[in-house]
Amino acid sequence: MNDPLLDEGLALSASGSPTEPLIVLELDGLGDAGPETVLTTATRIRESMALVVGVLRRPSSSSIEPVLAATTLTLTDLPTSPLHPEVVVVENIDDALAMLRAAVARSPRAALVCGHLLRQTPGRDTAPALAAEAAAYSMLLAGPEFARWLVERGPAKPAPVTDRRLVRVRRSGDHLSIVLDHPQRRNALSMRLREELLAAAQVAVADPSIATVELSGNGPAFCSGGDLAEFGSATDVVAAYLVRLDRAPWRALDRLADRLVVRATGPCIGAGAEIAAFAGTVTATPDTYFCFPEVRMGLVPGAGGTVSVARRIGRWRAAWLMLTEQRLDAGAALDWGLIDQVIGAEI
Repeated sequence: MNDPLLDEGLALSASGSPTEPLIVLELDGLGDAGPETVLTTATRIRESMALVVGVLRRPSSSSIEPVLAATTLTLTDLPTSPLHPEVVVVENIDDALAMLRAAVARSPRAALVCGHLLRQTPGRDTAPALAAEAAAYSMLLAGPEFARWLVERGPAKPAPVTDRRLVRVRRSGDHLSIVLDHPQRRNALSMRLREELLAAAQVAVADPSIATVELSGNGPAFCSGGDLAEFGSATDVVAAYLVRLDRAPWRALDRLADRLVVRATGPCIGAGAEIAAFAGTVTATPDTYFCFPEVRMGLVPGAGGTVSVARRIGRWRAAWLMLTEQRLDAGAALDWGLIDQVIGAEI
């Protein structure tokens, strides 16, 4: 396969924005190529700085596995996903490509950073993978795409002041219940809520006599993502990076995975979806959906999602969701493995 764009570096505009961030490769016919051509193409894809999206419009042979493994993601409209189970099945390939192109064109810096993270984080140990995500997120806080989103958003409504705890913790025997309890903000992940969640998770990490930990949200939403009232408040991106390393609950939740059950309900947006994905078991009600808006905002998932979500559903499907901001309903989330069970809303 001879696509010269694969061998070129990122063309940058005068402002430093990449002008060719996305390469689309039609993979039909590659199955007829020899093994050397397939391996050479896979190497060129892995070494490319661009997002590389493969397209399969008809069935192919297992000989192209190295190329599928190298792409940022691969799309098909075949009724069943071929070869890699993580290949993204869409109703219409051309519509899906148009959606991807528009999303990447809006935030090319953030899209590229997200794609590069997803190439690295799923296979790394948790601590360095989370450090890579925290560094990327903090860097993008100072970028022009996030600044543009802040202007588009306008002034955020401040959160009401409250002295009560935002995370309720209760122990019964060897079971620990953790409830995100700020329904007025749809359990948005503010600094206070994050700190209280970290403290609760650390209790379980430190006490092996706790056999099970259940994490849920009070109200109609499990967690609606980061609290918008605090977005853009960081003035020191290095300090923001250090806080994400030391004061975020993601590592503690990962250490609890085999004991942790998340009961997801309603919207699980951004951080809500990322937190849930750390659990060894995730249940959801039929009205639950998952969505990742960060790239549109000029950011990348910053609550561990490039690690937790990619490990659960594969980096190809994670890239599709994170780049396009497409909602994943409970049924699709079950099919993809982002959740383990759909239960009745009354439970």
